[in-house]
Amino acid sequence: MSEHEKTPLSGTTRLGATGLEISDVVLGMMSYGEPERGSQSWSVGIDDARPIVRRAHEAGITTFDTANVYSDGSSEEITGTLLKELAPREDVQVFTKVFNRMRPGRNGAGLSRAAIMHEIDASLTRLGTDYVDLYQIHRFDPHTPVEETMEALHDVVKSGKARYIGASSMWAWQFAEMQHVAELHGWTRFVSMQDQYNLLEREEEREMHPFCAHTGVGVIPWSPLARGKLTRPWDASGSGPRSDADAFGKTLYRQDEDANRTIVETVQQVAETHGVSMAQVALAWVMAKDAVSAPIIGATKAHHVDDAVAAASLTLSDDEVASLESAYTPRTPSGF
Repeated sequence: MSEHEKTPLSGTTRLGATGLEISDVVLGMMSYGEPERGSQSWSVGIDDARPIVRRAHEAGITTFDTANVYSDGSSEEITGTLLKELAPREDVQVFTKVFNRMRPGRNGAGLSRAAIMHEIDASLTRLGTDYVDLYQIHRFDPHTPVEETMEALHDVVKSGKARYIGASSMWAWQFAEMQHVAELHGWTRFVSMQDQYNLLEREEEREMHPFCAHTGVGVIPWSPLARGKLTRPWDASGSGPRSDADAFGKTLYRQDEDANRTIVETVQQVAETHGVSMAQVALAWVMAKDAVSAPIIGATKAHHVDDAVAAASLTLSDDEVASLESAYTPRTPSGF
C-alpha cells in the first residue's frame, strides 16, 4: 500500500458488553523487547519498534496489548516509553497479563494472591503508569483455587490498578467456572477472552465463542494470521529470526496439513480477486465474526500495520467466507 493510499481506522468498538472503547485493531507488543532479555532472541528493540508503533497510532490504533513475561519485562518497558511519547495516558488503552514465571523461587509465577499482588505492581512500574485498562490472566492456573485468583483480581480492580480484567486461552469450562465464582461472590468478572483464533484454528467456535457472545464477553484473538502462515503462499519460505527461534510457534498448525494448504490457497485466491494482500483477507475474516471485538496483530514492519488497518474496511462476500471455511477439519485445540 503506497503512502497516499493509507486510510486511518475510522471505527471504534466496545470491548464486549462493557463501555470501554478500543480501536478496531489491537497492536500486540510481544514483538518488542530487548533481545538479550528472556527467551525472545527475535524481539525488536525500542529504536526499531518506535516508527512501527508511531505508524500504528497515526493510523488510529489506540489499544496496545503486552504481558509481563514478554522479553522478561522489557516489552512492558518499551510499551510504556513509546506510548508516553505518542499520547496522553487517557487516550490509549494498555492491556497486560500475569501468570508466567517472572522470577525464581516461590510465588514467582501463577495466579496466587501473592503472585498477582506482586506482579501488578511490577507491571505498573515497568509500564510507567498508575493503572492498566485490562489486566488479563495469561493462562489457567490449576494449582491455585479459583476463589483465591478471582478475589485477588477483584481487589486489583477495586484498588484502581486495573479498570477491567480479562482471561486468555483455556478450556471453556474453566472460564465458565471462574466467571461463576466471581458472580457468586459479587466479585469483578472477566470482560474479555484472548484466545487463538484464525482460519487454521477454529476450535473456539464450538464452546468458547458462543459462551462469550451469550455472556457479553469480548473476544480479542491472538495469532489471527496463524504465525504468518496465512500471509504468504503455502510453498513460500517462512524462515526468519522469529520462526527459526520460536519453539512455541513450532507446535502450532501442524494438524491436517492438507486442509491447511487448501485454506491458505483459498486465502490467496480471494486476495487476488480483491487485489489485496493475503493478510488483509485473513484479518477481514476474523474481524467479521460476531464474537470478536478486535484482533491482536503483531507488526515488525510498517506494512504489517497498513494491512491490518486496511482489513477493517474489506468486506468478504458470503460465498467467499464459505469458500475460506469449507476445507477446515476438526482438530485438537492447541496453544494452551
